[in-house]
Amino acid sequence: QVQLVESGGGLVQPGGSLRLSCSASGFTFSSYAMSWVRQAPGKGLEWVSGINSDGGSPNYADSVKGRFTISRDNAKNTLYLQMNSLEPEDTAVYYCRTIYSRSFYRGQGTQVTVSS
Repeated sequence: QVQLVESGGGLVQPGGSLRLSCSASGFTFSSYAMSWVRQAPGKGLEWVSGINSDGGSPNYADSVKGRFTISRDNAKNTLYLQMNSLEPEDTAVYYCRTIYSRSFYRGQGTQVTVSS
């Protein structure tokens, strides 16, 4: 079955950086587009960034453009999100997500807290 496991979150000061990872299994990772979404406290799910199956066409929400970089290593079945210049507004649980067999799948998430 599809499994997505996020890691790399934590507490960071404003202006700091974190690198999130998402380890995928149970499907042919290299054949599927992937994305990162996040959910801030008391808010709905927000799409953050997406990338094609071959690593092309990365795209970003306006709120993170220029600060976040999405990438993937298909040999390692792993998706990444490099987050720089973090702001308190980036505080959220971050999930990797894919659409497999017409259903959305995401992992358990990793908490990112940006605070001084």
